[in-house]
Formats: sequence, structure tokens, C-alpha cells
Amino acid sequence: MANHTFDNAMEARRSVYAIGKDVSVSDTEIRTLVEHALVQVPSAFNGQSARVVLLFGQAHAKLWDIVMETLRKVVPADHFGQTEEKINGFKAGHGTILYFDDTETTGAFMEKFTSYKDNFPVWAEQANGMLQYAIWVSLADVGIGASLQHYNPLIDDEVKKTWNLPSSWKLISQMPFGKVLEKPEPKDSLPVDQRIKVFSK
Repeated sequence: MANHTFDNAMEARRSVYAIGKDVSVSDTEIRTLVEHALVQVPSAFNGQSARVVLLFGQAHAKLWDIVMETLRKVVPADHFGQTEEKINGFKAGHGTILYFDDTETTGAFMEKFTSYKDNFPVWAEQANGMLQYAIWVSLADVGIGASLQHYNPLIDDEVKKTWNLPSSWKLISQMPFGKVLEKPEPKDSLPVDQRIKVFSK
């Protein structure tokens, strides 16, 4: 029988861009949610190469200041207004989750299991994607909106320097989150019978 609570949480997960700071759960509860996903999400050969940095308060604001100033150097000034508005929207949220892969861990598995060497970076990305989705759904389940952003590799060096992160950590994505201020419009979905085939023999 279907887990309707999980079904509802999957349906609630959307890309939410209008976010605020006043969430209904504590930072401790958010941390617990993230830690639970880190432990429970599977990875190839139980490699566990995914790493997460959870930013609240001034650290969260600092991340989006880094993004802003990095983009200011590469986006033409006459087009920067829209970029600035977008980044300020993320900064207006409650926090940000940074997702990394520890390439040292992934590399160790490549050396240990040489027959699958080329697969491990792919599997690491897949595991990281599952982690991102699991946390995203969990946030939605407690009424927190989020979106997935990719300002890497532009911000990688400054992020590692700011929070003294290992050089082996490869930044994968950024997930700003917060109170849902504006629900997203309904999304279009292809008919499911165009996306699945079922065989019994």
C-alpha cells in the first residue's frame, strides 16, 4: 500500500523562489532533518562521499554576498539588475544548504575497485542527487520552500576559503530555503503513459 504521507510530501516539493526568514521549525530541527537524510540516503558501495554545509544567519547572507559579487564581475552592468533581484531573493530566505562531493573519498573507491573506475564519479553524482531530493522533500514536508541553484564553479574557491573547507570537496549545488511567501504555479506533466512501459513476460 502506498505511503500517502510520502506521496503528499513529494507533491509539495516544488521550486519555490519567493522565500522568507520566518520558518515554522527550529534550526535544530532543520539540522536533524538534514542529518537523517545524510545517514539514510544510499550510495554506490556505501561510498558516502556526499558532504553538506548548512548555513544560517550571517553565514547564509555571506554566501549570497559571495554569489552577488562574483556575478557582478561577469554579468554586464546593463543586465545586472535582474541578477541582483534574483540573488537578493535567495538571500531573503532563512538558510542555504551547500552540497558537495568529497573527491578524495570518490577517488579512493576508484583506486580500490579499478574495474568500475569510470563509474564512481557518475555514481557519486547520482547519490548526491538522491540526497538533494530527499532533503528537498523533507523540507517541503515541514512547510519549508526551497529551490536548487548552481553557481558553481564560479563561487567554489571563495566558498572554500570563507568556511575553510577541504580542497577535495567539489561543490555540486546550492539550496536556498525559507518560508513560502508565494506558491508556485501548477506545472505541466507529460501523460504518464508516455513515460512508462510495463511488461509481465
